[in-house]
Amino acid sequence: MPVVSLESATRHPLQSFADLITIEQHKRTPRPKVVLTWAPHPKALPQAVANSFVEWMSVANVDLVVAHPKGYELAPEFSRGVATTNDQDAALEGADFVYAKNWSAYEPYGQILSQDLGWTITEEKMALTNNARFMHCLPVRRNMIVSDGVLDGPNSIIIPQAANRVVSAQTVLYYLLKGLS
Repeated sequence: MPVVSLESATRHPLQSFADLITIEQHKRTPRPKVVLTWAPHPKALPQAVANSFVEWMSVANVDLVVAHPKGYELAPEFSRGVATTNDQDAALEGADFVYAKNWSAYEPYGQILSQDLGWTITEEKMALTNNARFMHCLPVRRNMIVSDGVLDGPNSIIIPQAANRVVSAQTVLYYLLKGLS
């Protein structure tokens, strides 16, 4: 009997599939620079989205950079071989896509080590990019993870990204049902 993981504490594969679809639909260069950046949040959130996103983007035709404060490294099985930095501004330079997401510490697991609002994605941060598209898996904390101006701005693709969650689930179900017939 097939099992489809909607989300676990360590992975969120349907979201990452939707993210990949969204990047493919909106990319303007054959190999875009994609930045996954940690963002502040008042609660400890799992690493599932970040882990799966890095897992999928590591094999996609993108240049991936993960930016996070010290202490927010992802598990080695996901981050091995991935460019990482503790300098968000440097990571954002020339980015084509910016995906902001909070995750808690890996060690000590589940802890909040920072709530530094300097990691919030703002219009000034987006000005460092290559006119990047902004992504977030929703729901989002406005003016904590991302400013209203970025979230509601013309480069925000959060609505098509959310719609692609349906596409990712339909695609997986289609292939599961096709294989069962």
